[in-house]
Amino acid sequence: MSAESAAGLPNPGRLLEEFLAFQRTLALRAALEMDLFTQIGCGADTIQELGEKCGVPERGMRILCDYLTVQGHLCKHEDRYSLPLPSRLYLTTASPAYIGSAVRFLASDEVVHSFCALRQAVQDGGASGEALLSGDSHWVEFARAMAPIANPVAHITAAALGVAPGQPIQVLDIGAGHGLYGVAVAARNPAAHIFALDGPNVLEVAERNARLAGVWERYHLIPGDAFLVEWGGPYDLVLIANLAHHLDETANIALFRKCRVALKPSGRMVLIDFIANDDRVSPATDAAFALTLLATTVRGDVYTFREFSRMLQAAGFLDVHRVEVGDLPQWIIAASG
Repeated sequence: MSAESAAGLPNPGRLLEEFLAFQRTLALRAALEMDLFTQIGCGADTIQELGEKCGVPERGMRILCDYLTVQGHLCKHEDRYSLPLPSRLYLTTASPAYIGSAVRFLASDEVVHSFCALRQAVQDGGASGEALLSGDSHWVEFARAMAPIANPVAHITAAALGVAPGQPIQVLDIGAGHGLYGVAVAARNPAAHIFALDGPNVLEVAERNARLAGVWERYHLIPGDAFLVEWGGPYDLVLIANLAHHLDETANIALFRKCRVALKPSGRMVLIDFIANDDRVSPATDAAFALTLLATTVRGDVYTFREFSRMLQAAGFLDVHRVEVGDLPQWIIAASG
């Protein structure tokens, strides 16, 4: 197309960037897998040094580092590389704000493969066969890899729930995963006892996190399937964090009914989840997550507050409301009554 004939047409550059976006993701994953950012943070800043530290040929290291520089994840001056602030904060393992482990789950081979089959998932209305949801090893990796991202959200949630420090309470954390939501409540309230329910292998990760947080003596494990095992109780608080979006409405109502039975009369159930507006295209992060669920689960979806309210009311809850968290995304729902 000539410059003259292209005049006035939209620039296709954004589309071309989208066509190649997978390269950015996988380049970051490769760099994180070989601890590239951490090595630069520790002082190895030339191709020769980085190749030796990471155990890769200089040609491969040069091309990867130059690509990451183009994308803004590294800086380059002559033949030396350095870290811009975001990379130093979030991609070096020495940083307390490190979130690089999340790529092991978010861009795992299994997730990438699921998206390669997205057209089929669209045609079928969900992932076919053995979906990502069904693999225990995936959820162990989720618990390990996603903890750095979940930890600040867990502490914000614990603060927003307004549990009085010193008030003796029993808390059930369903689908506990890394366990950090229950751990955050226990850290704020030295009189809280947490009961974490998940698969036995996943609970090993939660147990470790509870020990690291110093709340292990008040942290109790319930291994098994939430729909099959006995929960015990009654509980003052039941937490369900990022589980409901994996289930269809029928399964969620059944789960919520079991929650209501497990609660004390004055107790409440709290959902922490992605919540779309009624238009289903906002907030952008919540709405877009529905595509991940289409690609990786059989019946999962992102629900609106109206839909969650209907499910909770069908399960017998009378008071359903969103929990205020200031300017942060409104991803907490409380139900009682």
